[in-house]
Amino acid sequence: MSEFASRRVMMVDTQVRPSDVTKFPIIEAMLQVPRESYVPDPRREVAYAGVNLDLGDNRVILEPRTLAKMLDALDVQPTELVLDLGPALGYSAAVLARLAQTVVAVEEDEAMADEAQRVLSQEGVDNAVVVRGPLTGGAAKHGPYDAIVIEGGVEAVPAAILEQLRDGGRIAAIFMDGGLGTVRIGYRETGGVDWRDVFNATAPVLPGFGKDRSFVL
Repeated sequence: MSEFASRRVMMVDTQVRPSDVTKFPIIEAMLQVPRESYVPDPRREVAYAGVNLDLGDNRVILEPRTLAKMLDALDVQPTELVLDLGPALGYSAAVLARLAQTVVAVEEDEAMADEAQRVLSQEGVDNAVVVRGPLTGGAAKHGPYDAIVIEGGVEAVPAAILEQLRDGGRIAAIFMDGGLGTVRIGYRETGGVDWRDVFNATAPVLPGFGKDRSFVL
């Protein structure tokens, strides 16, 4: 077993399983996807650390525990279409691709988007596509989606994103209040989205996801 493969097993055994993540498809995905391939080269040695990996400009790759617990709460099914907002270099999209039928990943940073698509293709992930555009705009033309994951902190979620959820769909986001954060799952129902607190986690607030009068919870 390679050194990175050993670290991957250790990540799952020490960060994911102890966090009450028991769904086999999530554990299997995180054991199989080479996280080191989806981080910048200078950060490869810390790819499996239990922290958010800082990419600058309030962008991170979410710590394994946070992503795993978000996906556990979302309960993505093999027949579902998922919108992944802010995948950076594509790790979250690669994990989601093992859980869902199709993943549409929206990345607004041109260099990150190009690299994400390159690595996903290199790794043979053929059911995830990277779309370049504002994270706050989503990718309505490919929706509506069964599930949406926001890969960073938010203070509010744009109505334009919520409208891309199909009825009965779910959305996961880390709501930040100062230095404290709570992961919430929103359930799309007629007339709006019903949010429920799931667990505590933190991440920098993504550009465009701060509080604004034109945004709704």
